[in-house]
Amino acid sequence: MRIAVSALFLLAAWQAARAYPLDGAEKTGIRRLAGYRLVHEGKVKGTVRLPSGALRSEAEVALRLKGVNDGFDIKPGNPQDPYLAAGIQRIFGGRDPSYNLAILDISDPKTPRYGALRPEVKRIPGSVGKLLVATGLFEALRMIYPDDIAARQRVLKQTVVAADKFIISDGKTVPFYNPSDPAVVNRRLQIGDRFNLWEWTDHMLSQSSNAAASMVWKQVILLRHFGVRYPVATEEAEAFLRTTPKAELGRLSLESVEAALPPAGLDTEKLRIGTFFTRHASSVVPGTASYACPSELLRWLVRLEQGRLVDAWSSLELKKLLYFSRPRYRYASSPALNQAAVFFKSGSLFECVPEEGYKCGQYRGNKTNLMHSVAVVESGRRVYLVALMSNVLKVNSAVDHQSIATEIERLIQNRPE
Repeated sequence: MRIAVSALFLLAAWQAARAYPLDGAEKTGIRRLAGYRLVHEGKVKGTVRLPSGALRSEAEVALRLKGVNDGFDIKPGNPQDPYLAAGIQRIFGGRDPSYNLAILDISDPKTPRYGALRPEVKRIPGSVGKLLVATGLFEALRMIYPDDIAARQRVLKQTVVAADKFIISDGKTVPFYNPSDPAVVNRRLQIGDRFNLWEWTDHMLSQSSNAAASMVWKQVILLRHFGVRYPVATEEAEAFLRTTPKAELGRLSLESVEAALPPAGLDTEKLRIGTFFTRHASSVVPGTASYACPSELLRWLVRLEQGRLVDAWSSLELKKLLYFSRPRYRYASSPALNQAAVFFKSGSLFECVPEEGYKCGQYRGNKTNLMHSVAVVESGRRVYLVALMSNVLKVNSAVDHQSIATEIERLIQNRPE
């Protein structure tokens, strides 16, 4: 997400992440999954060491509300569970008032328990908005192949896309691995790098690559325009983008990432990603405002668990793409979650201005310091959904979110039976 700045400098960063269960490499063609598995086994050079909660298989990933509580919803004024409400007050009572939170305990899926703190406050979503790009991709596939899951899988695995100018510019790295390589190598994307659609989507969500996000979003637009003809020749795709009026491209862009939301009952007045994640892409496709709030992000997670984001197959694949099979960071780095399965996305935007006596640092902006975390945590017999947003200036929000995760885990685990 780019934001205009007239300040001394703008810092925007997302620490690397890795997602999808490691045994999904053959099915998806996500090559780095095979590389990380071999690193973890000590057969390939690398530093990936995974906590026990990051080692689940594909078969162990399930939708917790599907078929059990398909009609559950959260609306403004939804009554809060007294235990959660009291716990949230204890955790946040002495913290900055910019914190906004929504929690849903679905340990008993038939009786979800809700708690919140200023859940309707909207902020720029940052990297969390990439969830909507992924949702748009699966909706485009459903639109073209409504009754053919195999065809959707084939498009994701067999469509190989070369990086183009839409990756300009992004400083983040992504992992590169091919069979027989001696190591997994991380480097910045370069024009000409080739990945299948599943890999591009994995880079977008697991590495939080802005370049990958712009590449995926571009493919979603092309999928919706060309339908069963996709993928078309590069020349035809570029001609479409070049000759389509800018206003129409902007409309198609927004439609491509929002089409699945209203059918799932989600409110695009509370949840929107409106602008591409890289400079060049934004110069080609005009954008609009982006925003999110904890209540609607939590509802996105609810729809995921109900199998109602696009459809059940798409929801399950999205959840796998969010599985945190890596050494953890920010909210997910809490030691209390080491044995838990965590399905996670975070984002940050921080901006600094000159201030006497203050040295700006990563995640410690003094003008803007947004930090957002969205997670499904499966910890023993407890399962809960969290959407946390904040704008606490001059503090390391990555560390603070880690501490909050520990306190929320204790709150959920300590509920009297």
